[in-house]
Amino acid sequence: MGERTEDSKPPEDLFNGLKVTDPQESECASSLVSSLKDEYIPNKLKDVQDQGEDECFHDCNDSFEDKEDPRVEESKDEMNPSELEEEYLLRLEKDMPDDEKQKRREESTKLKEEGNEQFKKGEYVEAESSYSRALQTCPACYQKDRSVLFSNRAAARMKQDKKDAAINDCSKAIELNPSYIRALLRRAELYEKTDKLDEALEDYKSVLEKDPSIYQAGEACMRLPKQIEERNEKLKAEMLGKLKDLGNLVLRPFGLSTENFQIKQDSSTGSYSINFVQNPNNNNR
Repeated sequence: MGERTEDSKPPEDLFNGLKVTDPQESECASSLVSSLKDEYIPNKLKDVQDQGEDECFHDCNDSFEDKEDPRVEESKDEMNPSELEEEYLLRLEKDMPDDEKQKRREESTKLKEEGNEQFKKGEYVEAESSYSRALQTCPACYQKDRSVLFSNRAAARMKQDKKDAAINDCSKAIELNPSYIRALLRRAELYEKTDKLDEALEDYKSVLEKDPSIYQAGEACMRLPKQIEERNEKLKAEMLGKLKDLGNLVLRPFGLSTENFQIKQDSSTGSYSINFVQNPNNNNR
């Protein structure tokens, strides 16, 4: 260790070279040193004492001691281990023994089965908790296991009307297992319920590409395009209505209105043109 600089000396050392001749000043200085000492120097150091489905799923805090990323440390009180990125979990598990991974997989499977039983009984809050604990236990290297767990938890969250959280879980399940049809169907249904019809249609199409025999996806692919078209027409009408109201407000000081302008579409190019009409009320004469 190098020598301490003057700035790093304890407060009482900074007064050692001072000569105080007045008794009152001496008493005052001693009182000041004592006060600084009590405030900045602990009396002694404290010792730190440590101590859904029938498919096959990590308590990160136990497994990854002394390997925590500082970015996670900042928000570890808010972040559930099951919400961590899979690639990050894989890096943390790099040195975990295979037998430990297998042991944790078995523990997570038991938690998953417990969650499945709770789900069947309609205990959706408890099922969600079991699936979350299973995700905390299951090593990230078992991607398909974790995919099932995310999908199962999405189902439990759907039953509690947690649509956004359920969509997020489905997306994670699909990322881990892109061919997971059940997760795709589940997310498509959630997209429909949240009026995200375009996203729902894309998921249903993906399901049909993987298995053309799934009736639900086929029916949706026939039904949704018309619903999307009707929605778009409605949005277009609403937007034109607002533009018309705004246009009339702007044109009124000039003695004009949106009736003085006509929008025409060129059938060959699809482009639009705006034409000025001097007397719109005489157009039909």
